[in-house]
Amino acid sequence: MIKKFLLLSFLVSSFSVFAAAAGEMSEAKPMKRGDAEKGSKLVGTCVACHGVDGNSVVGQWPTLAGQRESYLFEQLEHIRDEERVIAVMKGLLNNYSDDDLRDMAAFYASQKTKVGQADETNLELGQQIYRAGNLASGVPACTGCHGPAGKGLESAQYPMLGGQKAEYVVTSLIAYQTGERAIDEHGKIMQGIASRLTIEEIRAVANYVSGLY
Repeated sequence: MIKKFLLLSFLVSSFSVFAAAAGEMSEAKPMKRGDAEKGSKLVGTCVACHGVDGNSVVGQWPTLAGQRESYLFEQLEHIRDEERVIAVMKGLLNNYSDDDLRDMAAFYASQKTKVGQADETNLELGQQIYRAGNLASGVPACTGCHGPAGKGLESAQYPMLGGQKAEYVVTSLIAYQTGERAIDEHGKIMQGIASRLTIEEIRAVANYVSGLY
């Protein structure tokens, strides 16, 4: 009886997440594409943290290379408009227009991601969470929105996770838990999911996606 109740709760939870995602996809407007060549001339100040080609060499900063263009534009816009606060980026994007941000997003999206090597320590748990979720706590599988290989979904602005820095993913999931990154519909969906993850599960799934491709 308990198992049936847990299964029902998990299915309801998962359905709510994917229904919300489907709703966003159906309402999504076609995105105006940026110019990668123009964008390459606008990212000079980004190199110190994100690398020449968008592949970060420091765990606390995200890899941008190969990231979904729609997601990158959305996040750059949030940062510029101070809806998403990142201390070291405060003011850096103030003089960039929407078209500038689109061009920057297009440049990074056109670069190739360098996939890291996941640690074997908690790899099994990370794989379980990513591919199957956690039935007991109602965490849905990450594959539903981010795909089996972590490629994300351009039309719904769901980011690529495969090859992302583990340290950055941990920080992001904690920020979703606390509500710090629950600044839009995507963030609210992630807050609901991340709030059900333990710190052990967060570290495990972050490690797993760092080597996913």
